[in-house]
Amino acid sequence: MKHFPPHFLWGTATSSHQVEGGNPPNQWTWWEQQPGRIWQGQKAGLACDWWRHAERDFDLMAELHQNAHRMSLEWSRIEPEEGHFSEEAIERYREMIQGLRDRGIEPVITLHHFTEPLWFWQRGSWLHPDALNAFSRYVEHIATTLGEPITYWCTINEPMIYAYLGYAEGRFPPGEQNLRRTFLVLKQLIRAHARAYHILHRHFPHARVGLAKSLFYFEPARSTSLLDRLVTQGVWYLFNTLTLDAVTSGRMLPPLGTGLTPDLTLYNSVDFIGINYYSRRMVEFDLTRPQEFFIHEYMNPRGETTDHTAAGEPYSEIYPEGLYALLRWAWKRYRKPLIITENGLPDEDDDQRPSFIVRHLEQVHRAIQEGVDVRGYFYWTLVDNFEWADGWNLRFGLIALDPDTQERTPRPSAHLYAQICRANALPDEHSQENRPT
Repeated sequence: MKHFPPHFLWGTATSSHQVEGGNPPNQWTWWEQQPGRIWQGQKAGLACDWWRHAERDFDLMAELHQNAHRMSLEWSRIEPEEGHFSEEAIERYREMIQGLRDRGIEPVITLHHFTEPLWFWQRGSWLHPDALNAFSRYVEHIATTLGEPITYWCTINEPMIYAYLGYAEGRFPPGEQNLRRTFLVLKQLIRAHARAYHILHRHFPHARVGLAKSLFYFEPARSTSLLDRLVTQGVWYLFNTLTLDAVTSGRMLPPLGTGLTPDLTLYNSVDFIGINYYSRRMVEFDLTRPQEFFIHEYMNPRGETTDHTAAGEPYSEIYPEGLYALLRWAWKRYRKPLIITENGLPDEDDDQRPSFIVRHLEQVHRAIQEGVDVRGYFYWTLVDNFEWADGWNLRFGLIALDPDTQERTPRPSAHLYAQICRANALPDEHSQENRPT
């Protein structure tokens, strides 16, 4: 048996827009109406019907021996019009949080998971001069109305992914391709995180507040190439290091700022670092890509890959060793407790997921044995849900969902994960039978 530390958090992660259904006007509800934005024109629709019936999935979590769940609050429900808050929405979130607690499940609350009210977005979102004040008002309202203290908070989910996919690649709203605005938005999200951190600690001094940071394991395509190694370091810095350095050292380093003077509101503004890990990416220097700063970043063509996205390409490479390396890197660099706030794969027929879970948890256990302070693991996700631009095409759930009938069918991986959660350990037989050959 490979045992995990006492009180280790075992759970799944979700986000409001992807599971609640019937979402009020936010920028993603609007985006889904635009032709060509979502796979086959699909919409979130009823999603997993959590706004009405989340408790039935909470029952499934409890039956599967999960002791924690990461969920997000939908800002557009709570503040549908600027300055006007919905007590009905707050009351429903109180019920959901209490529903988790009644089942012995620790709530981990995310304040911003990609979506925001349409009024906020239409006036410029994070580029509007009053954006930070608007977000702070929302966080203040949550802190004063949700009731008894919540221990774990994630302020912002994947700030670099939000900025990059929306303002550089253009797959997320607003669909821009503007590198300068990408980093302006990222800078604002980092500041928004710090504002939320201090608000939450003012109300709940003993809370544990972090953010969920997407990390990729970037590797030089040719280890013998100095240029490949240099561009890999550059990509690693921009995607992995830049945000986390800002919220620990307080310094906004280039291209966010000069880094000469630390911002004391940013300094040490995380109690833990949430790591969202999915894949490895190869990086090489390429003279034919001057508009991309001579960087070619791609999936290892010889690696084990997952189900395909709407674009017809694998979603990710399955590379558990990357999680181990990133845990070691983050612990050595920041010395903050780590929580794996997302880790998962799309696998509709569940032929890869059992092995995926075991192999990644072996790497987590390996890091813990070497002294890395890992406090929890959240698989993405409990039930198949609406996967943003890929619609219903990608099936990440431990439990299969028919979005038309809302019928749920636990996959074999759900029962495997339940055994691990219940034992707080990786049983030897699972470790052996799922080990890659």
